[in-house]
Order: sequence, then structure tokens, then C-alpha cells
Amino acid sequence: MRDRQSNVLSLLEDKTNDYARKIALGIKTSFGWKELTFDGLGLLSRRLASYLINDLGIQKGEKLAILSESKPEFGVCVFASVLAGTITVPLDIKLTKYELTSILSDCLPSVMLVSQHYIEKAKELQQAVPSIKHIIVMDERPESEDGLQSIYTTPMNYSCKWRHRARKSRMFIIYTSGTTGAPKGVETTFGNILAQLKDLKTILSPVLPTKKDFRVLSILPMNHLFEMTVGFSTFLNMGVSVYYTRSLKPKDILNIIRDKKVNAMVLVPAFLKLLKTTLEAEIKNAPPFYQKTFPLRYHIAKFLPYRWIKKLMFKRLHDCFGGSFKWCLSGGAPLDMEVAKFFRRIGIEVYQGYGLTETSPIATISFDKNRDICSVGKLLPSYEAKIDTETGELLLKGPSIMRGYHHQPELTSAVIDEDGWFHTGDIAKIDEKGQVFITGRIKNMIVLSGGKKVFPEEVEAVLETSEMFSELCVFGTSREGGAKDGTEDIAVVVVPKDELKEKYSDEELNKILRDEVKKRSQRLAPYKRPINITVLKEALPRTATRKIQRKKVKELIEA
Repeated sequence: MRDRQSNVLSLLEDKTNDYARKIALGIKTSFGWKELTFDGLGLLSRRLASYLINDLGIQKGEKLAILSESKPEFGVCVFASVLAGTITVPLDIKLTKYELTSILSDCLPSVMLVSQHYIEKAKELQQAVPSIKHIIVMDERPESEDGLQSIYTTPMNYSCKWRHRARKSRMFIIYTSGTTGAPKGVETTFGNILAQLKDLKTILSPVLPTKKDFRVLSILPMNHLFEMTVGFSTFLNMGVSVYYTRSLKPKDILNIIRDKKVNAMVLVPAFLKLLKTTLEAEIKNAPPFYQKTFPLRYHIAKFLPYRWIKKLMFKRLHDCFGGSFKWCLSGGAPLDMEVAKFFRRIGIEVYQGYGLTETSPIATISFDKNRDICSVGKLLPSYEAKIDTETGELLLKGPSIMRGYHHQPELTSAVIDEDGWFHTGDIAKIDEKGQVFITGRIKNMIVLSGGKKVFPEEVEAVLETSEMFSELCVFGTSREGGAKDGTEDIAVVVVPKDELKEKYSDEELNKILRDEVKKRSQRLAPYKRPINITVLKEALPRTATRKIQRKKVKELIEA
């Protein structure tokens, strides 16, 4: 008999039956907790899928876009898309209308599922992208004049002939940029995700007890594949309850963790730093005796192997988490070693994963007890890796490597070679234990403190529309010290047109060009806007083929 784990429709059915009455997804709203059981998630997904197939006539292989913050209904929409045979395109809510229009014009979805908060933006996008024939609201809402259907008001039809697709078929198109004429959409297949589920179940089983309830809080947006694959799909596959939050304030997060007795959390390194700061404030507010003895206990904890002893020693801090919290899984950006050491010392493990959207996304994960805290862990079971002897670049091969970039075969062949090796753009080393250490980056990609990744080229494409600049260059500048130590800010160097140099003084020119950068940047999501703006009068260094030498420009400015 064919393995049901290799058939995503059978897998969904099995998990719904296995965990029927358990809480699958939950979120705290202004009216209290809203929770969906695995049964409820399955029913609502089938109801929406039936509506897409029977009432709207959506065909197999059409695109379905989702514009929403993370919430239980997002999961409903993803599973409904799978059942209906559509390709899911999760969108970043922080992108501007300009960026979203570029993405949607590339993938041409016929349906857009949208949360109440983004209805007006969805209507504007529908005007700009005619392929969007239907907008469906993801929230419970009263009958309104706009005539938009809600997933909760669709006909109560829960059965249909669900559309099976092969492992090589596309499940998602995840866009990693959207400002240029050709956005980069990563095509992720069912085979990619199923390989991840199998690998991660093997790795996570020791830290996810299956005989009792295990609860995870995830604060990452669901348009990111790290959240979609790990925080959503993997945990549901293992019967774990996943909770979301509308607030990203550490105190609100800790209240939810205490309220729901959350055991683990999926986050980015920047938030882990905020949690550390919150706990340090708790120490400062503690009685004098606790404050005085904390450094000694913190030093002793370095030599203690057992978590339960550390939990007793730092009970006051563990009480901030409600007493049930065990570990965090960090991804999306480099992890600060001092932050990781702090949590490990007080008895909360911090694991980290490494990968890219193109690797679906986890390639390595650090769940070994005797792991090196500086390592991003070992390869998942299905992955192979090697280091390019000339460049030191990490190359990966395995069933989780993306199918390719949507409509961009040349770009695909540039990162996946003829032998199937994916070129990560990261410089790495692998020790004798198989632990992977990321030591640098070949790519120009800028990694911000929250784990957001920005490509200089996409920022440049927007700024280059100005007639004031003769040339410009965008790059990342490293921060030193403080909570964002080791992360990057976006910097831009602009050179004015000759006529502007002659017309204005240096002071006037500096103000005019800085204002122009800020004005043009409004077409970008806030996190993509340059923070450091430099005006130069001389030409930027270029290669013999007239390409701007980004590295030299950066060195020039930093000097």
C-alpha cells in the first residue's frame, strides 16, 4: 500500500482524525481566546474548499493569494487551497500597494483571501490586477454592503472531490522581493514540504512529548516559509497546539505564555534580545538579596548539566513564563551568542535553524544536547552539503530544494547547478561532528535585526526612478553595540546630476537629495527604506564592465 505520508490529502485527513478534539490553532482577541480544534480546522477548510470548487468554479492549478496577519483562519485558507488544488501565494502585509501589485502581476491569482483589516487594500489591488476575480474575507462579519463573502458565510457544504496533486506540483509561491519588474517568487512543491515534515518530525520528536499536550507560541508572519513550514505545518503534523498573538510587546507575550501554559516559542533573534531585556528588568526589580546573589548563581549554573536544577535556581524568571516554558527555536537571522548563553544558563534552551526560502526553508537545526552554541546545527537527514573549495560557499542538495524561481529560469540555473547543488551564497565550514558554522555571506543580501532580508537591487530599482540621481548604490552597514549588535541597517550613497551640483550649495544639495530618497522610499515597505543616506559629488567606483563596485563603495563610506 502506498505510504499515506507521501499523499498530502491523506496526511491532512489522518491528522484531523488523530487529534480531532485537540486545539490546533488559537489567538487572543479583544473578546477573549479564539481556538480551532483539529476537527474544526478540517471542517472549515473543507467548507471553504467546496465553495472555491463548486460556487466559484476555481480550477486546479489557479493561484490563491492570502493577505492577512497570522491567525487561525490563515491555516484554514492554506488547507482549503490544498484541497481545492490551487497554488497558495502568501503575501507580506508590510509591503506597499506598489510592491504587492508587482508581485500579483507576476503570479496572477484569481482569488484573494483577506483579513478584515486589509479589505480596502485588497480592493485597490483588484483594480490594479484584473486577474483577481474574487475577494473573500477571512473574519466573521455581519452582512455588509460591499457584498464580500466571508469564509464563515459560505454554504455549509463540507464534501467535494478533492484535487490530488503530485509531489512535484507547486504548493506555494513565496516572494522574497517585489519592487522590480520581475519579482523573485520561490516555487515550493508538495515534495519539498513533505520532505521537511519528515525530517523535522525525526529531529523534533525528542523535545516534543506526544503523550501530553504541547503548546507553541509563534510570533512570525505566516507569509514567511520558516513560519509556514515549522511554526505551522510541522507542529500541526505532530499534534502540537499553535498560538498566535496580535501584540509583540514582551509583557503581552509573557502574559499569553503564562495564560496558556506555553511550552515553546518560534521567534527571531531580535525578539529574543527583547525578552532578555525584560528578564533583566525583572532582576533589577527583585528584592536586594536576590539581586546580590544572582551573579553567583548565574556563574554556578554554567557548570550544572540539569535543567531542573537551573529551573529551581532561577524560579523567579521561570515564573515570568508561567513555569511550563522549555525552549525557543530561533531563525531568520544570526543568533547573538550572549543572548543564547543567558537563556541556556537560566534553564531555557535556545535552538536555532538555518536555511533559506529556497531550501523550504530549514537545512540545518541545532537540537543536539552537546552542540556548539556557535553552530547552526547539523544537516537535516535528507540533505547533503559540501563547501566550494575556491569560495568557501555552502552548497546544498536534497528533496527540500525549491523547484525554481517563478518565470525566471535563468535566475534558477544561476543558483542550482547542473548536478542539482543549490548555491546558498553563504560562506561556511563543517566540523568533524557534522556541525555547520556560517562565517560570512557572498550575497549582497542585507539581514535586518528582525530577520527581514532586503536585496539592495530592489531598493535601487525604486530610487533609480528619480531624475535627480546620476547614480546610486545601496548596501548594508553593520551595527555595533546595543540590542541590535551584529545586525545591519540599510544605507544608500547617491550622486546628484551635474546640473544640480552647479545650481545648489553643498548644504542645500544634501537636504534636497536626502528628501528625495525619503520621498521615493515611500513606495517601499518601511523596513526596506534606507536609514543612512550619504551624498557624494564624485562618481562611484566601477568595474571594467561599468558595474558599480558595491564593496568598494561601502569601504569608501565606512572609511
